[in-house]
Amino acid sequence: MELPDQPDSSIAVDTDQSRLDLKTIHEFLTNSYWARGIPIEVVERSIRGSLCFGLYDGDQQVGFARVISDCATFAYLADVFVLESHRGRGLGKMLMASILAHPSLQGLRRWLLATRDAHDLYAQFGFAPLAAPERFMERHARDVYASQDSEGVAGRV
Repeated sequence: MELPDQPDSSIAVDTDQSRLDLKTIHEFLTNSYWARGIPIEVVERSIRGSLCFGLYDGDQQVGFARVISDCATFAYLADVFVLESHRGRGLGKMLMASILAHPSLQGLRRWLLATRDAHDLYAQFGFAPLAAPERFMERHARDVYASQDSEGVAGRV
């Protein structure tokens, strides 16, 4: 899917999973604050179970995001990034606009995401702090990747 008002004609957003560069995605995520140490097998499985958006500069993948959704009422936006070398060009906004325009994600009642440092970006697309945080709960296994062996099985730590 390409947007008509792209910042650069060589930039495109695509949902074709066969085009995703797993090495680039894994390298970024395993060094991110939210998925540090994530095994590549977990990244592969997360991609298979999500609607993924690759951001490309020509043939090179320079960004990524995935949406976990029932495509009817709810979506969770995860693993959004633009490589450092391509930041400052409006590509994050382009990626977000593409995600929110996707036909399978229209009419959803609720979207969620978690971020430590990109509140301003997401606010431009209608995201806001939880209106009723007391209604939400989480089960968070913060160190799950650190306690798994190379085959993704929880260790006996």
